[in-house]
Amino acid sequence: MSSDTERPVTVRTSERGAATRGALLDAAREVFVTRGFAEAGVTDVVSRAGASVGSLYHHFSGKADLYLTLFDEFHVRQVHRTKQAVQEARAGGEADPMRLFVAGARAYLDGCFDERELAALFLRGDGPPGFEVLMRDRMRHWARRNAALFEEDRGALVVVVTGALAAAVSEVALAEDVAESKKLAEAVLEIIGRIERS
Repeated sequence: MSSDTERPVTVRTSERGAATRGALLDAAREVFVTRGFAEAGVTDVVSRAGASVGSLYHHFSGKADLYLTLFDEFHVRQVHRTKQAVQEARAGGEADPMRLFVAGARAYLDGCFDERELAALFLRGDGPPGFEVLMRDRMRHWARRNAALFEEDRGALVVVVTGALAAAVSEVALAEDVAESKKLAEAVLEIIGRIERS
């Protein structure tokens, strides 16, 4: 058999593997959002995905890996949203660090609204062991990225604006009234935007 005839089989197998992996992640998201991480079982995920336990362990090391992969992918989308918003603001002529921060923060909050159930899942405190440490590390990394916007103002200002945004994210993700949480998020961004750099 020539390599030309073997290649499509490999591609189809890769596509099938990617589809199975995607189905498992979609199912895990539904199960975790509905039941919580602690109450969810691997069998619930594979049943909802229409997959086998073996296929889950082929793609993931277990339930915690599914959760952490969902978190990592959400985080990547959020980073992309914020970077794109800041780049667009810069391309539009904005140079003020606080306005750039607010543009990125608004994009981050919009992402939390767009993926509200997933954002809430990560904020409820019902994750795998050690997830709180990962969240704290991501918060510190986020603060360092924010500090880059403010150049020399890397101290209290960054802590204040990052902390205010983190509180707004929590309100957006966990609030029962979406309309009210959107108003609150806008008010937080407006207040942040008025903070004077010393």
